[in-house]
Amino acid sequence: MATKTISIDLEAYERLRAARRTPNESFSQVIMRAHWRNESATAAALLDALAELPTVSADVLERLDEAQRADAPPADQWRPGPASTPRSSST
Repeated sequence: MATKTISIDLEAYERLRAARRTPNESFSQVIMRAHWRNESATAAALLDALAELPTVSADVLERLDEAQRADAPPADQWRPGPASTPRSSST
């Protein structure tokens, strides 16, 4: 039987070791016993997952809209706080 050497982190090693049914069960046997998900992500699965989420109330949406309307960039992008007046250059 051909083999392949791999590196795994210590947490993965401990999980494999703990999953053995007997002390002499090989890691290959543990891995072959594993059940891997064969489901692929689909738009239908996404819609089903979204349907399970709670809806946002109208009050929360209104507060978010209000906060977005109140948000504005500073008058002077180089200085924080209230708008500053331009400096006059004297030469």
